[in-house]
Amino acid sequence: MKTLKELFLDSLADIYYAEQQLVRALPKMAKAASDDQLREAFESHLEETKGHVTKVESVFPEFGQKARSKKCPAIVGLVEEADEMAAENKGSPTIDAALIAAAQKVEHYEIATYGSLKEWADLLGEDAAAETLEEILEEEKGADSTLTELGRNPCNEAANPHKGGGGSHEKESESEMERGRSAPSQEARQRRAA
Repeated sequence: MKTLKELFLDSLADIYYAEQQLVRALPKMAKAASDDQLREAFESHLEETKGHVTKVESVFPEFGQKARSKKCPAIVGLVEEADEMAAENKGSPTIDAALIAAAQKVEHYEIATYGSLKEWADLLGEDAAAETLEEILEEEKGADSTLTELGRNPCNEAANPHKGGGGSHEKESESEMERGRSAPSQEARQRRAA
């Protein structure tokens, strides 16, 4: 039977591999972004991710182990999906919204993994490891929050041509409906006058 320590080290090797893959993937995502703020967010998170690689590396010796990576099928799939979404939306107003969605899938995977690792480190009495993992977890949550804000304004709006750009058909229809509710129809005015 596996011990919690073995499960911890196995998962740590998995996220170590994942972070290394993200160091390669983030520059491509930054290059694909059309919004300057989103590009800057990817570039900033790339620097954080390089730090995560170093921090995860530093946790292994606390458990008497050398740093090792284990292929992570989840991150391989998420990175492939991000590449696919970028290719399918290239040159389209949806590119930034697609990149944000892909990046948030990765962030949520990392948040779940680091949350578990931090709890296990606490249970194993490895306070320094738990503290390091908590730091990474908070940075991943921060990256996710930044992506949410960029999605809300301006990236998701830019992906929807029916919103935001003055006088869309949808807005005109809403205005007509509102006028219809607030002003009595000509027929109703004639009935009142009679």
